[in-house]
Amino acid sequence: MIIDSAIFSGSSACLGDKPSRKAPEFAFIGRSNVGKSSLINMLCGRRELARTSSNPGKTLCINHFLINDKWYLVDLPGYGFARISKQMREKLQIMIQEYVGKSEELKMLFILVDSRHPLQKIDGEFIMAVDGAQVPYAVIFTKCDKMGKNALSSQTGKTVSQIEGIVSNVPRFFLSSSEKGNGRQEILDYIEEIL
Repeated sequence: MIIDSAIFSGSSACLGDKPSRKAPEFAFIGRSNVGKSSLINMLCGRRELARTSSNPGKTLCINHFLINDKWYLVDLPGYGFARISKQMREKLQIMIQEYVGKSEELKMLFILVDSRHPLQKIDGEFIMAVDGAQVPYAVIFTKCDKMGKNALSSQTGKTVSQIEGIVSNVPRFFLSSSEKGNGRQEILDYIEEIL
C-alpha cells in the first residue's frame, strides 16, 4: 500500500465524538513512551502528523487521521506510566476501554511493545484483556534498530513465546524501527490485506 494522503480528522474523548464519516479504523496503542507517535508518522511518511515527545503521556484523546480518503489510522492514548493525575489516568482507561470494546469500525488494534525489554506486566495484562474480548489485534515491536540482530532475535523470540503462552488467539507480529523505516511496508500491506 502507498499512502498518498493523511489528514487529521479530529480528536475525541468518547466514542460518540468520533468523526461522523464512517470508515474502517486501524488503531495503535501501547505503553507510554513506546514510540507510538513516531511509528504513526513513519507509516504515513509525515514527520509531524502525530505529536511526539520525550515526555510520556502526551496523547490524551483519541485522534483520527483519514488515510487515502478510505480508512482511519487511530492514535490512542498510551497506557501505564505517565506524568498525569490518577483521575486523568482513570479517565483515559475508560476512554480506551470504550473505544476498543465498542467501536464498530475498528478492524485491527495494533499493540506496540518495546523490543528491547521483556514483556512488561502491564503489556501482558492488556494483551490478555484484548484477546479475551476477542478484539482483532496484532503486535508491533518498536525500536528494533536499538539492538544488534542476534540480541533482537533473542529478546523478541522470548516475548513472542510469553505472549503465545497467555493468549488463545495468537496474533501477527511485526518488527519496526521508526528511525530506519523498518516494518513500514509489512504493516501497510497487512492493513491493505484486511481492507
